[in-house]
Order: sequence, then structure tokens, then C-alpha cells
Amino acid sequence: MASDDPKAVEAEPPPSSWKERIVFPTLLAGILGGGAGLVSKHRKVVGLPTSCATYATNFAIVTACYCGAREYVGVTRKTGPDDLVNSAIAGFGTGAILGRLQGGRIGAVRYSIIFTLVGTTVDYATIRLRPVLKSYKESMLGSNNGSQKNDGWLKMPDWSPIKVLDEEALAAKQAREQKMYAQRAALGNLSKKES
Repeated sequence: MASDDPKAVEAEPPPSSWKERIVFPTLLAGILGGGAGLVSKHRKVVGLPTSCATYATNFAIVTACYCGAREYVGVTRKTGPDDLVNSAIAGFGTGAILGRLQGGRIGAVRYSIIFTLVGTTVDYATIRLRPVLKSYKESMLGSNNGSQKNDGWLKMPDWSPIKVLDEEALAAKQAREQKMYAQRAALGNLSKKES
């Protein structure tokens, strides 16, 4: 059996908590909603603080409802958190309920289509970007498996033009700079003697 194999258990990524899949997107949506309130055309009429708070609240409520519905559908269908069918079903249902509250039958249809498309697209992008962000995080913070030396809490990525020098490299750099300054001073003295 595959579940008895210890290598198969180690190869599977640890499942993230349902709280992480609901709370973090909700907080992020609230922040994005506040930013949308900053650039909204309604900010001049209702005021900037009211506009930001309204947009942030609405974005957070919609995201929390969608993420909760996605988790519920995933548990009901007994699938993993990365199943895009869960996203489509949750988007359709959430959009239909919130759209019905907001705009009647036509609003329910419109919102369900929008929520399905946007929610599934965001989930697909999240699934695709997760390995990229994980490798970027490891390049910044170092690997947790101990195979890579972690010199500190934060390290520059390999592709960064900024390099942190160790003591030997710093001493060599200072020696080169002193030699270069001595050569410049000698050239300056030489040019003064010639004039």
C-alpha cells in the first residue's frame, strides 16, 4: 500500500490549515479593498475614510464567503484544497447568493458568473505561483533542510547585484581600494609636476 510507504508520506507537502486558506486571503482582500477605496470615484462624495472602509469591508466579506464555500465544497466532495472544481462551484454558489441579495435574479446570474471566473482564476494563479514564491522565499531566507548554510535570518538572493561580503572579501576589497587611491594620488602628483 502506498500509505504505508514512509517515502510517500515524506514526499507529500504538509496540508495547510483551513484557517490559513480563509483568513489570509480575507485579510489580503481587505487590504486590496482599502487600496481600491483610495482610488475610487466615490471617495470625493462619501469621503476617503468611508470609501476605504466600505471597499475593504466588502472585499473581505466577499472573499471570506467565497473561501468558506470553497472549503465546504472541498469537504463535501472529499477532494483536496487545490481542486479547481471546488473553486468553480463555490464561486457560482457564493455569487448567486450575494448577487441575489444585491441585485435580484439578474444580479444573481451576473455575480455567479463573475465570482466563478474570478475565483477560479485567482485559485489557478495561486496554485501556479506557490512553487515560485516558495523558491523565492528559500532564496531569501535559506533552506530549512540544513543542506544549505543559512548565514542569517535574511540573505540576498543569488541573482541580486548587491552582495554581502565576508571578512576576507571585505579586507581584499579595502586593499584594492587603498591601492587604487594610492595610484590616483600618484597620478595627481605627476600631473601637477607636469603643469
